[in-house]
Amino acid sequence: MPAVHRKELSLAIKDLVDGVCSIYIWPMLGWQEIKQRYRRSVIGPFWLTISYGAMVGGMGPLYGRLLQQDMSAYLPYLATSFVIWVLLSGIILDACNAFIGAEGFIKQVKMPLTVHVLRVVWKNLLIMAHNLVIIVIVAFFYPPNLSWSLLLIPLGLLLIAVNGVWVGILFGLLCARFRDIPQMVASLVQVAFFLTPVMWHPEMLGRKRWVAELNPLYHFLEIVRAPMLGGIPPMSSWYAALLITVVGFPITLIVFSRYRARVPYWV
Repeated sequence: MPAVHRKELSLAIKDLVDGVCSIYIWPMLGWQEIKQRYRRSVIGPFWLTISYGAMVGGMGPLYGRLLQQDMSAYLPYLATSFVIWVLLSGIILDACNAFIGAEGFIKQVKMPLTVHVLRVVWKNLLIMAHNLVIIVIVAFFYPPNLSWSLLLIPLGLLLIAVNGVWVGILFGLLCARFRDIPQMVASLVQVAFFLTPVMWHPEMLGRKRWVAELNPLYHFLEIVRAPMLGGIPPMSSWYAALLITVVGFPITLIVFSRYRARVPYWV
């Protein structure tokens, strides 16, 4: 590898490490973004929780009847799936504006670019924490089978957060350079909602279940959803999530090292 490329890569890695170590910056920025969005609101981000809860309450009986599902099992499944899907889609959509939305900071304050990506991931984790109220309310009426598999939830969320970092960097770069990409991503995420087992079970595909397993979002959904419902995620989902992590990060670091210095000119 030429010396100039090694230097760029080392600077990109340093940016990532310094960003992660800036633990006093990105959590504050993520929380401030939520507070700013709901300034003067009485219940703040819980408006999102109410909105999502109304969707689950309206969609549950309808799709439960259409899919001929037992409501005592289907409603907890739908509520859990929807809360996790909001986390996944939120990270993807917000990643497109990770650098664009931080234009003022990038041009005026010297800090690692990774901080703005970590802000996005942290903000969506906070929103998910609020949305857990939906799962708690549903669990009150339809108690799940709790087991030691609940201990796998933090590991699954950690994998989602780690992948959210490289997705945020990659999408942030692409969207800063090409401003049409955010609209394309938003449209694709809407389509992905129906192609991902959120409202339906992958078992419904029968021998075509492999179609669902080709969807990477399914695996990240399953490694958190299954423990929440008292089950064990299939090893194939863990392997897929780890493979995506191992492949995604090196590719992103190469792209980041090549174009990191151009971000201030693109935003």
